[in-house]
Amino acid sequence: MAENKKAVLRRIKAVKSTQQITKAMKMVDAAKLRRAQEKVLAARPYARELAKTLGRLVAAGAGANHPLLARQPEGAPTVAYVVITADRGLAGSFNINVIRKAHQAIQAESRPVKLICIGRKGRDYFVKRKIQPVMEWVGLGDNMTFALARSIVTKLVDLYLNGEVDEVRLVYTEFINAVSQRPVEAQLLPVQPAKGAEAHGQAEYIYEPSPEEVLNTLVPRFAETIFYQALLESKASEHGARMTAMGNATDNAEEMIAKLTLAYNRARQAAITREISEIVGGANALKG
Repeated sequence: MAENKKAVLRRIKAVKSTQQITKAMKMVDAAKLRRAQEKVLAARPYARELAKTLGRLVAAGAGANHPLLARQPEGAPTVAYVVITADRGLAGSFNINVIRKAHQAIQAESRPVKLICIGRKGRDYFVKRKIQPVMEWVGLGDNMTFALARSIVTKLVDLYLNGEVDEVRLVYTEFINAVSQRPVEAQLLPVQPAKGAEAHGQAEYIYEPSPEEVLNTLVPRFAETIFYQALLESKASEHGARMTAMGNATDNAEEMIAKLTLAYNRARQAAITREISEIVGGANALKG
């Protein structure tokens, strides 16, 4: 019985130690989530208005031959999938959800596929399944900058313009709130103007020096903005998922500690009752 009590005490101590870690991780990711969420909400209006402006330019007839807007593949069309995951785990189903969506999309493709991984978890998953990425970025940290997005998009645009791929698609996690994230798939290249932008018309807009030159500046910037938005959405989703997972783990540890404490108290009470019974039995024997 004494050994049983010691084992329960060791488990209580171990669970309390784990609970301290999960609680600290929850607090850290809550602070990171606050900053990441601010960036996401600040970037969305800019991306939305940029898409509308691009749509008006295309509706006005500019950029009919722009290489990033449309291009006929010379040979068999090839598609590149850019999968954005985290470098670390302990984030609930965050990583596996986006990986599953990417894997399903790749398996459903009839075209040759080139894989590009951003984040260690996605890279490791596909490498274990003999799907080798042609490009990868891991260990990027928590600070997703526009300069980083631009540097990655530059390499993706080179792949597209060199004819190595005819389409670039993103698979990432869209941030909804701290407890809800949604894996999505979106086209990055060729750039797609906003749907319904034609309805706005362009009579009230004057473009200087010309619509074509404005478009030449906007199209690469739009691709960079879309990719930057995806990085921000993914990072905010990661922090939200990890904060929720660590919160649940902390609550589960609290419940486990309560159950173990109850088991310890019962074992202790049983030991005390047994000792009292032995004392009473001994006293009665002496009287006899």
